[in-house]
Amino acid sequence: MVGLTLSKEDVVESFVRSSGPGGQNVNKVATCVALLHKPTGIIVKCQKFRTQFSNRQEAWAMLGRVLQERQEQERLFRQSQREKKRRQNRKRSLSAKERMLENKKKNTFKKQNRKKLKSWE
Repeated sequence: MVGLTLSKEDVVESFVRSSGPGGQNVNKVATCVALLHKPTGIIVKCQKFRTQFSNRQEAWAMLGRVLQERQEQERLFRQSQREKKRRQNRKRSLSAKERMLENKKKNTFKKQNRKKLKSWE
């Protein structure tokens, strides 16, 4: 988690009863851990293990991975936006300029011919 700051003040921790196999332990003890990250609104739940301590550790690790993944996605998005701008602003090659000018000449010729046809009518 390089460059990722995860403070306990930003996270709301709650414990609920798990579901699934586990017998009496599942019915009596709140072993499922749910973490809510306030700034991003991400909710992570963990009920893999029978103990609350293990689930709590795993939930914090999961939250860290999710936040790191989101941060990486945002970084890639910003990078792609910069690359897009760079491509849009780059200078055209000589052959591309020539093709563009040829197309403009063709279109100009077409438009001029349309005007002539309309004037005859």
